[in-house]
Order: sequence, then C-alpha cells, then structure tokens
Amino acid sequence: MNPQLHAEPSGRNLLLLSLFFLVALTAVALLARPLTPIDETRYVSAAWEMWLRGDFLVPYKNGEPYSHKPPFMFWMFHAGWALFGVNDWWPRLVLPLFSAASLILTYLLARRLWPTHPGLGGQASLVLVSALLWIFFSTTIMFDVMLAFWVLLGMHGVLAAADGKRRGFVMLGIAIGLGVLTKGPVILLNLLPITVLAPWWNPGLKWARWFGGVGLAILLGAAIALAWALPAGMAGGEAYRNAIFWGQTADRMVESFAHRRPVWWYVPLLPVLLFPWIVWPGWWRSLAQHRREGLDRGTRFCLAWMLPVFIAFSFISGKQPHYLVPLFPAFALLTARVLTHRLDSRVGLPALLAAALGGALMLAAGGQIASLRDQVAALPPMWPGAVLVLLALGVWQGGRRGVSPMLSLAVLGVGMLALVQFAAMRSIEPLYDVKPMALAIKQVQDAGIPVANAAKYHAQYQFLGRLNMPLVELRGAELAPWLAAHSHAYVVVYLKDTQRLAGIDARHKQLYRGGAAVLVDAKTAASLLAAHVE
Repeated sequence: MNPQLHAEPSGRNLLLLSLFFLVALTAVALLARPLTPIDETRYVSAAWEMWLRGDFLVPYKNGEPYSHKPPFMFWMFHAGWALFGVNDWWPRLVLPLFSAASLILTYLLARRLWPTHPGLGGQASLVLVSALLWIFFSTTIMFDVMLAFWVLLGMHGVLAAADGKRRGFVMLGIAIGLGVLTKGPVILLNLLPITVLAPWWNPGLKWARWFGGVGLAILLGAAIALAWALPAGMAGGEAYRNAIFWGQTADRMVESFAHRRPVWWYVPLLPVLLFPWIVWPGWWRSLAQHRREGLDRGTRFCLAWMLPVFIAFSFISGKQPHYLVPLFPAFALLTARVLTHRLDSRVGLPALLAAALGGALMLAAGGQIASLRDQVAALPPMWPGAVLVLLALGVWQGGRRGVSPMLSLAVLGVGMLALVQFAAMRSIEPLYDVKPMALAIKQVQDAGIPVANAAKYHAQYQFLGRLNMPLVELRGAELAPWLAAHSHAYVVVYLKDTQRLAGIDARHKQLYRGGAAVLVDAKTAASLLAAHVE
C-alpha cells in the first residue's frame, strides 16, 4: 500500500508533523546562527532599553525614542523576560511560537474554506512549513511572521463575516489593530483587498451591510492602535509623535521610492522563495488542471488574498523578500487544494536542484579540509552538502516507490534549509556574532569610561552586552573634536582591510560583516580614522 497523504482524513497528523518540523528548524537556528546584526540585534536592543527604563509605551534605540517600529513584538519579549528573567533565548522563540500558531490557523482556515476536504488543512500546514522563505523568517527576529499571524486571524474574521456572523467583523478589527501595533499600516494592504473582492469570491453578499461592517472593523482597528499611539506620542515628545503618526505612512513611502527596484524584481526570486513547490512541474500541471475544472470559493478566496497584494508590492519600489511572508499561507492553501487529487509522485526536478546545491556546498568546502580525519572530527562544512545530496537522492527514489509527493517535497524543503544553515555556520559566527565585542564594551563602561561608535550605530551591542548606557555615535566632522576632548575614552572603529587587524593594539578586535571591528583608545582611534579607515 502506497503511503499517500490522503489516507489520514482529518489532516491532524500532518499538522503535528509540520509543528515537529518547525521545532526541529528552530533548534537548528539556535545552534547554527547567533543573534545577527543589524536587524535582529537592533530589535532586541530596543526591547532591552524599554525594559531597562521601565517604559513600555515608547521603544528606545541607543537612548533615543525609536519610531521605526511599533512595540508589539517588544512587548512579547518583555512577557517572556517577566516570566523567565532577561535572557538571549526567549526573543528567539517568540517568532517560532507565532509561526506555530500560524500553522494552526492555516489548518483551520483550510477546513473552513473546503469543509468537504478536511485533510487539506494538514497538507496546507505542511506546505507552509517547508517553503524556504517562511522557514527562514520563522526563526529570525523580524516582524513579518508575526504580521502573517494577524493576517490569518483577519482572514478567519472575513470568512466568518461572509457567512453572516457579526463577530467576524470584530475579529477583523482586532487583527487590523494588532497588526498596526506589530508593523504599522501595512496590515491594511494585506487585509483590505480581500474585503473589496468579496463579491467575486462570495457572490450574494449584501454590499451595504458588508462594506459597512468592514468600515466598522477598520474603526475598531484604529481605536486599538490609537490606544497605544496617543499616550506614546504624548510621552515620546513632538519628534516621536510626528514620526509615528506621519513617518509610518508618508515618510516610509517617500523613502521606499527613493530606492527603486523594477516591477518584475520579485518574479525571478519566486523559485527560491517558494522552493521546492513552485519548481515542481507537477504543481504547474495541477494548477492548470484545477483551472480547467473551475475555481471554487476557496480557490477564489486564496487568489483574492494573494494576487492583489503581490501586484501592489511589485509596484512599490522599496521591495524586500520578507514583505511577501504574509502571502505564504494563501500559497500553501492554494497548493494543498490544487494537489488534492495529484497522483504523480515523481519530484525529480526539485530533488535534482537540491542535489546540485549539495554538490556545490561540498565543492566550496573542499579547499578548506586538510584531511579526512579532520573532516570527521571537526565536522566542517562538507558534511551538510553530502547529506543534502543523499537526502535529494532519497526523495527522488521515494517518489519512484510511490511516496506522497507532498511529503517528499516537505522533507526536501525542511532538510535543505537545515543543512544549508549547518554548512554556513562556521562562516556566519565569526562575522556576525557581536557578543564578544558587546561584553568588552560593557567592561569599559562599567569602569566609568565612555565608549563611542565611529559610524552609524544600530544598537547592535546594547542587549548582547546588557549595556546600561548608550554609545556616543560619531560621524564625519564630529569625530576629531570629540576624540580630542575625550582622550581617555574608547571607540569602536570599523575596518575594511582585515589584513591590518593583527597589527592594531586593541582592547578587543574581531571580524565583522565582511570587515573587522576594533575597540581602541581615543589616540589609536584618531590615528586609524586619520588614515581613512572605516
């Protein structure tokens, strides 16, 4: 008997499998990656400064109000610190927990969209947890998976409201409000198109009642957001108040269009972002077949959720891959639906691409390995490539033996990201683990000596060093006068030429993001900076 996924009608086993994969990937991320600058360390440092001040209204970065992000994720960090004490590991578990909740909401949403196909929920959660972009950002301290959770909650509200349940509009309003508190007004771009297109995916709606309810949901969301923004604006001062009420919208759009990327920029990235699903020819054949058979309500719902937002983000010039994360549940639901009756179990092309990547990793590592003995004893980066090749071969062979293509592709996606992280681990840690520098700065500050940062400072050392004082940010013409007036101070200086690192007398020095960072006294800093070292 072939182990087809459809043998388990409720899909709960696949949901549990997807949660297990998420736990495994979280463990890999904790082992293979430190908290990395600039984004992860900056966000945890903002939460640390709020905690240090006892101010839970206004986020701070290096002693100044931080208006770029709302505080909801920081509050989640505080909740764990209140329970477990301040630690490094809790902030790294918050996003996986929201990812787990999103898998459950995706499972439940599939059951609401296709009640006659209850197994689709488990399949959709399995697709979601194995898509590379979703996996990566589920274990990274960024806002997008958390935002996706509120989008999913809003989609449940939209469906409930379309079915005539008034509480659906309340759910939508809560999702809008908490989404704004998570990442600002972008939640509206993710939720409003599905409501505008409701007459297409759910014919028979009474327009006046529907759009009146949506309007009330927006007002409820605005009230939730303002419950924080009004007192925070008063507490943070005029500049902060202007930033959160204006800078989160118009200023962000201006900045976005200042860094133009073409309309088609996302398209060539999709095979990577949606690997392994979108590169499987069987997925495309199933999609074409499903279209010929006619689009049901659930399929229309997914398309109305996904396509308008993707088009909108394509026309916004300031594109980033993670902006698409809240669309991934829609893709997972659509994939589960179109593959409902897929019997073709061969997944040759994704397995071939994964094997090619594994071979490339092995070749890249080959020049770094002195002997087989060293390879076995130290496990340098060749072994993940070899395991990935074996995994790809196993998936290909499993397809020939009738193993479900959905299960095969999920294992391939999860395994590939885990192994790539292990392969990159020894390269990432020396360049991105800034905790040693942060602790060195802490020692200097504890001795009562001021520390400056000779570049734009992203607060990357504040949390990891548990610093109680900000660093002095020095740039351009500020540098020389400050160094002359503070001869006893220490300065973090950034070097592009790492070959000079050995000859510098420094309190601490380390590689940093392709260059190096050194903690030196003011005199040494002045000489380095005079030589135009950045």
